[in-house]
Amino acid sequence: MTNPEVPAKRSSASSQTASSQRQAGGGGHGPMRGVGMPAEKSMDFGPSAKRLIRRLSPEKVRVYGVFGFSILSVVLMVLGPKILGRATDIIFSGLLGKRIPDGVSVAQVAAKARADGNSSLADLLSHTVIVPGQGIDFGDLGRVLLLALGVYVVGSFFNLFQGLLLNGIVNRTVYRLRADVESKINRLPLSYFDKHQRGEILSRVTNDIDNVQQSLQQTMSQLLNSLLTVIGVIIMMFVISPLLALVALVTIPVSMILTKTIAKRSQKQFIAQWKHTGSLNGHIEEAFTGHELVKVFGRHREVEEVFARKNEELFQASFGAQFISGIIMPAMMFIGNINYVLIAVIGGLRVASGSMSLGDVQAFIQYSRQFTQPLTQLASMANLLQSGVASAERVFELLDADEQTRDPAVPAVPDEKRGLVRFEHVSFRYEPETPLIEDLSLSAKPGHTVAIVGPTGAGKTTLVNLIMRFYELNSGRITLDGVDIADMTRDRLRSNIGMVLQDTWLFGGTIRDNIAYGNVEATEEQILDAARATYVDRFVSSLPDGYDTLIDEEGSNVSAGEKQLLTIARAFLAQPSLLILDEATSSVDTRTEVLVQHAMAALRTDRTSFVIAHRLSTIRDADLILVMESGQIVEQGNHAQLLAARGAYFDLYNAQFTAAVTDEETLTPAT
Repeated sequence: MTNPEVPAKRSSASSQTASSQRQAGGGGHGPMRGVGMPAEKSMDFGPSAKRLIRRLSPEKVRVYGVFGFSILSVVLMVLGPKILGRATDIIFSGLLGKRIPDGVSVAQVAAKARADGNSSLADLLSHTVIVPGQGIDFGDLGRVLLLALGVYVVGSFFNLFQGLLLNGIVNRTVYRLRADVESKINRLPLSYFDKHQRGEILSRVTNDIDNVQQSLQQTMSQLLNSLLTVIGVIIMMFVISPLLALVALVTIPVSMILTKTIAKRSQKQFIAQWKHTGSLNGHIEEAFTGHELVKVFGRHREVEEVFARKNEELFQASFGAQFISGIIMPAMMFIGNINYVLIAVIGGLRVASGSMSLGDVQAFIQYSRQFTQPLTQLASMANLLQSGVASAERVFELLDADEQTRDPAVPAVPDEKRGLVRFEHVSFRYEPETPLIEDLSLSAKPGHTVAIVGPTGAGKTTLVNLIMRFYELNSGRITLDGVDIADMTRDRLRSNIGMVLQDTWLFGGTIRDNIAYGNVEATEEQILDAARATYVDRFVSSLPDGYDTLIDEEGSNVSAGEKQLLTIARAFLAQPSLLILDEATSSVDTRTEVLVQHAMAALRTDRTSFVIAHRLSTIRDADLILVMESGQIVEQGNHAQLLAARGAYFDLYNAQFTAAVTDEETLTPAT
């Protein structure tokens, strides 16, 4: 369908069917509309996190590469303290050896120390490799230090490669997530957008996905390195001293219990934080969209109060989430410091007793720091991880939303484009318990203009929405050229239909681009012919840049009537067999309305047209006028026939053209 308004159908449809939706239990939108969100059904952290990890499966080979580089990097980094411990032993042995005269054995010095009552020194000397009279072996020390430097440099390079590889994995994963969300939005029924604020949906598509990307980017690399580091460090600690390793491992269950307890409390706060973020964005979007309306009715204070309340709710949720999760890191640091003190004391005693070398104690102290640091990092990442999973949960809820019914596997195609539309016993409800259209039957012949009139909420716009398959029928069927529209693909159906709405939609681009949106394959001559036929050429010719004039996204540099003419030219270029005009002239002045009427007359030539109108003067020449009340056609016929019947149409017509006189008489003071 060449239908420029379809991407923006939400705004027009919601405004024109608001009464019907309220009657049916649906929700219209507006700047002063209450913005309470439906209750969020929280998923567990585990399933959401697992589902997020599963989205990495297309990157399986690269993920294995990340694991490989991480393991190599961690292995080398973990070997570093052990090598530096060897350097410490060389320095310590050299210092002690220099103090022992050459020719005196270490055993003699140890025996003398023990005889003097200094058993600790004797034990230390007995378990240390010392060459009497020889100082520090700087050659051996240099080789050890160069080895340590090489280990750290190579480990850093492996860590760099891992980071680069992981960065690509995360960005491609989020790229696919955005694509899935965009595809999902195009498969959602219009009813989903009726029940959710646009600001809330935008928040999930933008803020939440950005937060998922940031969380994955910041946590995955650290998480993997931290876990591998803990494993590597534990192995090295057991190699050096099983006793000290057991002392260090006492912190693991304490840390896990502490982290789990705090994380469980903060997860609810993070879900609330992103829920309130979406709610606040929805309120801001509505208030800014209806800014003029808010000012006109003097409701800015109420808008500010609602904003302040929602902002306070977001503040409280954010503060609670960050405060509770922020407790984890200082608690972990406290546990780590206690562990550090215990290791230093016990290690010192074992060096004094000769059970361990000074280098091993130094290496073990480094390992204890390396051991508690990743645990602290894991704890500090808990808030980021929980925030990211909470955002992922909201995105998954969007991806899991019920979709519109699938197009048939073998779609039907009309034999020819004629524009014959039939409603056969059609029934439709926005809400199951609230009837709107019941057992409606009508026929629109090819080339005829069918006008639909009636009070607000009668179901006029709903009728054309059903033709477009924006909603599915509860019963009955609608046929186009003898084919049930439910048996056609939506693209095929809508390619035969052009629509011009009361609320125009233009995108940022040139006037030529906006007209060509109706048919991307149109030639320059076809675009100009459509512009001339719909009187667009009249005002475009007076512009300095002509058809190359840039229009901003709001269309603020062209008038309302000019925007309407552009949308009509767009539909004209599409050459649809069925045309829908929904209050296309209600927002323009009388002189512009004449041009619009002429343009629409040219557009309606040789095609079936459905015209929704409140101004009855604009549809006098319609071949068939349908008068609707409460979802039912109460009258049908042409203008003359309906006036002669003196029924509902007669009352509407006379009420519209005598209202001004009645109001004037009411306001005239009695004499």
